[in-house]
Amino acid sequence: MGSMPEFTIYILDPFHPDAVALVQSIPYVRAILPDDPHKANWHADADGIMVRSDSRLTEADFAKASCLRAVVKQGVGVDNIDLEGAKKHGIAIHNTPALNSESVAELSMALTLTLSRRVGEIDRAVRSGQTVIRSQVLSTSMFRKTVGVVGMGNIGKIIAQKWIGAFGCQIIAYDPYAAPSAWNDIQHTRVEALDDLLKVADVVTLHVPLVDSTRGLIGAHEFGVMKKTAILVNCSRGGVVDEKTLLVAIEKKQIGGAALDVMEIEPPTLSVYGEFLKHENVIMTPHIGGSTKENQSRSGMAVAETLMDVLEGREAGGKLV
Repeated sequence: MGSMPEFTIYILDPFHPDAVALVQSIPYVRAILPDDPHKANWHADADGIMVRSDSRLTEADFAKASCLRAVVKQGVGVDNIDLEGAKKHGIAIHNTPALNSESVAELSMALTLTLSRRVGEIDRAVRSGQTVIRSQVLSTSMFRKTVGVVGMGNIGKIIAQKWIGAFGCQIIAYDPYAAPSAWNDIQHTRVEALDDLLKVADVVTLHVPLVDSTRGLIGAHEFGVMKKTAILVNCSRGGVVDEKTLLVAIEKKQIGGAALDVMEIEPPTLSVYGEFLKHENVIMTPHIGGSTKENQSRSGMAVAETLMDVLEGREAGGKLV
């Protein structure tokens, strides 16, 4: 029996130590870590790549990568990878679509509750030594509110289940690409037009990929349709929301507030997003939907296992190209 071939795997972005240890434990794998000076030369000898959202992989990169066979991305979104470029050069692209779902759903709900109950605003007041008069900081309960879920994938489904189970919410769902049978096991109302969701939702939570059809999906028209008390929550991708018109909507009090885990420019800085942060009804977190200890370990190891499956010729999930 011949010896197993040696694979060179580049871990371009920081991964959980469990995932790194798994790759390093394979005797016939040479692992190049993010802090390795050789990392910049991955085009020369990479058989496989593990990546998150930090690094961008272009068609020009793939054209130079003569040994590269597969890239596996942690999480769902692959807008940092040129899929057509990979396809052109015969490089397989996989992701781990379901593993982030629970943690992203948790964050979406946490942001919604933080905003609806004015937790951040009140916490800052207490920390600064202000006397908080309870009658002057009345907040909004989520009990039996209407939650509009845009994107009927796995994350949207989990969020819908949690809002129904914990708060007795009504669910309105919109996704023109979902199968008619999607969510048959969830009590919800599916609408064919986004406006029909926006008109009635107390919370609009976004869970769609960033593609041509979703870029700028929520803009000036949509803010004009939404209830003036509605909260917008974006844990999908920054480009799904037109940020210039969102700022106008906040300033003109067209909506009740916005909670954003993703932005068009990441990481968010005061120089870019300072105007947003002047408003108490805006919350921003730096793309941490999947950033729990448990999820990072589980997802990172899934990336490593998927990559080895591809390199060794086994069937692997999450195949995109």
